[in-house]
Amino acid sequence: MTLDGVLAETPYVGYEYGYPHKMAYRPLQPRPLSSLWANERRDSLFLYLHLPFCEMRCGFCNLFTQANPRADFVDQYLRALGRQARQVRQSLGDARFARLAVGGGTPTFLPARQLGELFGLCEEVLGGAISSVPSSVEVSPETLDAEKIALLRRFGVDRVSIGVQSFVDGESAAMLRPQERRVVDAQLEALTLADFPTLNIDLIYGAPGQTEASWLSSLDAALRFAPEELYLYPLYVRPLTGLGRHSRRWDDERLRLYRLGRDRLRAAGYIQHSMRMFRLATAGTTPGPVYCVQDDGMVGLGCGARSYTADVHYATDWAVSARGVKEILAAWVERDEAAFSVADYGVELSVEEQQRRYVILTLLTSAGVDRAGFRARFDLDVLDALPMLNALSARGLMQVDTHLRLDDAGMERSDALGPWLRSTEMQARMTEFELR
Repeated sequence: MTLDGVLAETPYVGYEYGYPHKMAYRPLQPRPLSSLWANERRDSLFLYLHLPFCEMRCGFCNLFTQANPRADFVDQYLRALGRQARQVRQSLGDARFARLAVGGGTPTFLPARQLGELFGLCEEVLGGAISSVPSSVEVSPETLDAEKIALLRRFGVDRVSIGVQSFVDGESAAMLRPQERRVVDAQLEALTLADFPTLNIDLIYGAPGQTEASWLSSLDAALRFAPEELYLYPLYVRPLTGLGRHSRRWDDERLRLYRLGRDRLRAAGYIQHSMRMFRLATAGTTPGPVYCVQDDGMVGLGCGARSYTADVHYATDWAVSARGVKEILAAWVERDEAAFSVADYGVELSVEEQQRRYVILTLLTSAGVDRAGFRARFDLDVLDALPMLNALSARGLMQVDTHLRLDDAGMERSDALGPWLRSTEMQARMTEFELR
């Protein structure tokens, strides 16, 4: 589609948090991880660990997660995770990590004892303390308690991200995420007292029944805790999710609510880093090794996690429905160590696809595309590699100098521009993917 066609449609097409999307992945000829990583830079890797369990499945959630699994199955999963971690660590050889994230799912779904074991496993793979690198852990109001908060602090976790979504109980219930405001406030007070270097609060706009007043009320409730970061997510209703079974049309008060939220946070002293991410100007930067998402590799552990080398992205199969997730998990926990030593499901990236990924991961942030960095990587100017980008500057959506940077009008179209930048091949693979 032309850019004019994109701009004429809804600005809410899809969230390009990674490229290519997992729906473009397919079975691969098995490749040993040791050879896959042999010629990769391994001095600044991102370690991501996936815990695919939650206390409930929110109505908007299409993440790879299972609600309320049996305790014995969680034990089985953690044993399989240990087998994978040992095999991956061996395959990587002399690797160093610059960042750690533990997500899901909800890692704090685990009892404190198992959560401690999970963090211990992270340190085995890192080859050192969690406190030695910037680290982030996802939590939810319903799964936190004083013991788990103390555990996070003891291991040196420096960023906690809590999914609140709304401070209005009725809006939470309408998103099929029942929670009580009093519980949310109590957990946020406890996290604030624990004094983590970075507290992030996730909020959603576009919820059923949400108004401008209730949206601003949620924002103000979050600001009362002075979080270092706030992520504002538009509500997406995807196939096979709880809300996806409803017939309602969801467009489109979201753009108006986004602008209200953006302006409220800017006025409160937050700097916008992407369409979703806002960071308090006085928070400073997180110390530690540097990781560049467009240049450095990622190692994913756990069923549902993805790993990135320069030209191969690999993972496990993916599903959204409860049945599909359960089937994939059941097969994964039976794997032996040898099965974890190969990549057998993913996508190979040509140089052109690597260039598109570089642009998508940088253009949709306030930093923009560093033209010198792109040329150093690909020996080509970014505007020659992707001439379609010229249309953005021609329509006044992007500034061009040493960097390519979206202005406010371009940034608020991020969820349309990301899909627009996909290649024809990857879009076709996504369309052909049979979701289960």
